[in-house]
Amino acid sequence: MEALVAIAIGAMTASGVYLMLRLRTFPVVLGLSMLTYAVNVFIFASGRLVAGAPPILGAAPTMTDPLPQALVLTAIVISFGMTALTVILALGSYLNAGTDQIDIERPGEQPDADN
Repeated sequence: MEALVAIAIGAMTASGVYLMLRLRTFPVVLGLSMLTYAVNVFIFASGRLVAGAPPILGAAPTMTDPLPQALVLTAIVISFGMTALTVILALGSYLNAGTDQIDIERPGEQPDADN
């Protein structure tokens, strides 16, 4: 079970980094969301992966830690706000520049000589 969760976290992190390096804004927003999902699963898995165990102290012989679950709930709210801010910034950039491409070269400008 732990190996499967670790592989899923690694795959989400890799795909999130790949999408964050794209030159369009929509894949960047998706990559940011994938990275937040990977962090949420990592935080949730840090509280021990026990099937059917309650997150309440003293209710059962086997318990899970309730703190990572509370941290994940907080991280979900923060990631929603961060994603909304990123979408608004991308929309403003699109309306200002006329394109959603991140690396914009204006017509008539010479590219940098050091690239």
